[in-house]
Amino acid sequence: MNVLWYFERMQKFVGSFILAGLLSGLAGCKTDDGGRTSPEVAENNAPGPVEAPKAAIRKADVVDGRPLVVCFGDSLTAGYGAEDGASYPDFLQKDLDGAGYRYRVVNEGISGNTTKDGVDRLAGVERMKAAVVVLEFGGNDGLRGFDVKTTRANLATMIEGLKASGAKVVLAGITLPPDYGADYVTSFTANYPVLAKKYGVPVLPFLLKDVYGVPGMMQGDRTHATEKGNAVVARNVLPLVEPLLRK
Repeated sequence: MNVLWYFERMQKFVGSFILAGLLSGLAGCKTDDGGRTSPEVAENNAPGPVEAPKAAIRKADVVDGRPLVVCFGDSLTAGYGAEDGASYPDFLQKDLDGAGYRYRVVNEGISGNTTKDGVDRLAGVERMKAAVVVLEFGGNDGLRGFDVKTTRANLATMIEGLKASGAKVVLAGITLPPDYGADYVTSFTANYPVLAKKYGVPVLPFLLKDVYGVPGMMQGDRTHATEKGNAVVARNVLPLVEPLLRK
């Protein structure tokens, strides 16, 4: 794949005004070393839990008995800032139910997670023996300026581990503001189609397609989707998940 051609397409798709909005939304969030970081990172230092009680979910999974669709990622998956029951996995459950699929969607998103955190949590998700896993990581790596090769290696480790556990994988990507530099943004954004091709998995290059920059779809932090936005994200994910399921 010509990486520059792909990034040009992504820029055209997302729009320069969208990326500018993301940049302004991220302004003012600083790490200790003076670099920019995501609001997701800051939120982890705030009081209060950022993770759903997984023990209750596990018990429900055992009792329910339906095969699992696991949404595995960071705050974009967790539904940070949205009302309870308004994350994109919640809407994906409703969409699958409405389409006649008998699967249980489990939200394994944790705000602030990097790809390294995802690797650290991988064994627990593997043990769930999901039918499908929607893998969404990398945004926090990019916003902290992590090495692109390290991010790609961590994503590859998760894809390999999930496939080895018997799950079918859907890869969901994200992009970055232009002030991170054209070379870095191009390399980062290319991680997702490159890995999708290598491992033969379906990919959604930009999780917030038709959401970012649309009035009412994003929260005030310009990073996380609203309830309306998460409903659209679920509709973005559904066409990639649906061919992997059985009615």
